[in-house]
Amino acid sequence: METKNLKTYLLIGILVIATVLRLWRIDQVPVSLFGDELDVGYHAYSILKTGKDYSGNSWPLHFQSLAEWRTPLYLYSAVPTVALFGISPLGVRLPAAIFGILGVSLFYLLIKLITGNWKLATLAGLLLAISPWHLQYSRAGFEATQMLTFYLAGLLFFLKGLKEGKLLPFAALFLGLTPWVYSTAKFFLPLTVLGLLVIWRKELFKVGKKHLLWTLAVFILVVAPITWSTLFGGGTARFGYISVFTDPTTIPEIGFSRLRDSKMDDPEIKFGAQPDLESRMVHNKFQWWGGVMLKNYLQTFSSQFLFINGDLNARHAVQGAGEFYKFEGLFILLGLVFLLIRPLDRKIKIFLLLWLVLAPIPAAMTRDGGSHATRLFFLLPVLVFLTAYGIYGLIDVLKNQRKLLSLGIIGLYLVSFLWYQHQYWVHYPWDSERWWHAGFESAIKTAVAQAGDYDKVIFSMAGEPTFIFFLGWSQYPPQEVQDGLFSEKENVANFGEITKVGKYYFGTPNSPSVYELAKSLPDKTLYVATAKEVGINLITEPDRKPGDLKLLKAVAFPSGEPAYYLFTKN
Repeated sequence: METKNLKTYLLIGILVIATVLRLWRIDQVPVSLFGDELDVGYHAYSILKTGKDYSGNSWPLHFQSLAEWRTPLYLYSAVPTVALFGISPLGVRLPAAIFGILGVSLFYLLIKLITGNWKLATLAGLLLAISPWHLQYSRAGFEATQMLTFYLAGLLFFLKGLKEGKLLPFAALFLGLTPWVYSTAKFFLPLTVLGLLVIWRKELFKVGKKHLLWTLAVFILVVAPITWSTLFGGGTARFGYISVFTDPTTIPEIGFSRLRDSKMDDPEIKFGAQPDLESRMVHNKFQWWGGVMLKNYLQTFSSQFLFINGDLNARHAVQGAGEFYKFEGLFILLGLVFLLIRPLDRKIKIFLLLWLVLAPIPAAMTRDGGSHATRLFFLLPVLVFLTAYGIYGLIDVLKNQRKLLSLGIIGLYLVSFLWYQHQYWVHYPWDSERWWHAGFESAIKTAVAQAGDYDKVIFSMAGEPTFIFFLGWSQYPPQEVQDGLFSEKENVANFGEITKVGKYYFGTPNSPSVYELAKSLPDKTLYVATAKEVGINLITEPDRKPGDLKLLKAVAFPSGEPAYYLFTKN
């Protein structure tokens, strides 16, 4: 077989694998749309119907959600798929899957360009296609895969543009779009651009002025609006909430450390005593912030995060699987060694090392950022490259054992991949069911369908805040939300003053148990209760329901455990 045909067939095979792994049963696993995904879907639905986000802002640069301001590009990308499939797993998740597949092909092209080695590029593309980290984010309505795909496209056009100046404006376009997708890029993009300008400054001076001016113009036109919106339009609100600089525990921790110093000098000293100069120099905000950021940064490269447990948020990773296959750590280390000692363009080496070193910095500035797989997503490609480089270099060094070594590595990947797939398809739906807010869809759709028979439908807020689940799963008219839908209140017995939307009510009962609530629930009322308000599994023991109430429906998690109950008066 000709080499050209072999390259094509292998690339097609990798893209087929990437496509199947990202699209197969995407509407079923993960088991439900969680709150942020429904927020994406309902914003896209609102844009589709009204040209405004559901808070009433026309074609916004940051979407105003119930709890935060969101970067816009993924939400706009979901408008066509929500138009086709509604607010559903396919409607919300399909853009992430498509960008995940495109990301694999762009990664292949980028590695082929920087190494000149199509075999290494093929291996790197395959590893990204089966990467647990990349798969997890390609199968849910996360912005990360779109951000990374634009970033890879920007790097590809930049490196090509050094020889063909007319391509540089495309690099500016794609790199400039990354902050429109996810906020991590707002910090990482300046670092990237600075690195590119410094490393390839001589090559850039050789590019025609016309192309450079076009590149600068495109970059400014793309970046300026999102920068303005970030600084003056609410875009910094989210960072203010998650930043280490706004952590409310900082002052108490510093105060405790200073008091401890004082007591070590004088055990009789009283609380509130002024610390001495030495204590203030050692224990202060800058020292505390620096310590937290350094801890986060080092945690990013820990075996616990990369290979053993991964992100402990079950929406971000299969628990116990790690972000990489456990044995890949060896190849990452080998890849780093080979990167330093084997022939490769010096400027490419410097850039890859800078990428590796700088990628964790944005996440390190946030609380729990050291193991937050979403905020660390820029780190994924360079680690996958090092894995592939380590494997390829090892096989090249041990040429006499090439076949046996190749079979061994293939065997390791096959076993690890099959184990991961078993965990994902068999265990993960049960293990993550609460993280993905399973049960809400059935409970809300049933309540809305039955609402015509009742004067009031009350959704319990004893668990997750129900507003976005109600709006998304009911596809409530966005125009009514924009007109101040959640501003109306009403006093309801045993609930107090709660939010009202027509005949739909949202509140937390004063009684912790539905057995106590039953006595005061108004007539002709449908009550959607969380399972914890009942405390008994009424699916297996339906006779133990509250005597004054009729159990209309019990909604179960995939595991069969109760999630929600729909009650009405007898």
